[in-house]
Amino acid sequence: MPYLFQNFHGGTQRGMSSTTVWRLIGRACDDLALTHPQFKDIRFAPHDFRRLFATELVNNGLPIHIGAALLGHLDIRTTRGYVAVFDEDVISNYHQFLARRRAERPKEEYRDPTPEEWTDFQEHFDKRRIELGSCGRPYGTPCAHEHACIRCPMLSVNPKMLPRLDEIEKDLLARRKRAVTEDWQGEIEGIDLTLTFLRSKREQSRRFSRQGPVDLGIPSPR
Repeated sequence: MPYLFQNFHGGTQRGMSSTTVWRLIGRACDDLALTHPQFKDIRFAPHDFRRLFATELVNNGLPIHIGAALLGHLDIRTTRGYVAVFDEDVISNYHQFLARRRAERPKEEYRDPTPEEWTDFQEHFDKRRIELGSCGRPYGTPCAHEHACIRCPMLSVNPKMLPRLDEIEKDLLARRKRAVTEDWQGEIEGIDLTLTFLRSKREQSRRFSRQGPVDLGIPSPR
């Protein structure tokens, strides 16, 4: 079964309930407090372990953008909110990762770029500026989503463009109403998918625009 925590109940294997997970974590903390008094009266939430996992990944040198992919985050800033490290640690670990990768590549691949290559590199970043914000696709790669930016995980929405997202949503809802009237089932499915991405990106942009200090959810005494 696709569950991290499973048990048998009445002879049937199933995912553990949140109550069961909470009880197991509390019992483990009580047992740990016998040899580590600093854990006495500490309560962990299941989600704390997701943050601990993210922190361990980055502290052990995994680039944060790969950690974001493992955690299923569409925006790397969400992952940074999970990671209990300073920005300079993230940058340092990323540089170490790049150094290891470069050491494995043939030396002849490292040379000064030609003027044409450098111009092409600069133009790449100009082309990443789009109506709704910026595209995070790597240099030298084309748009893999045929410029369907709303659906693309590489899109980073500029908070100033939130009103534009509302306009697009209004237009999509009107199109969906027409599709329902005409019984265009394929069109309805595509519009619903686009609306899901649009609303997710809008919520992310709103959250980041008002974000202050990040609460890492440190366990607190009972």
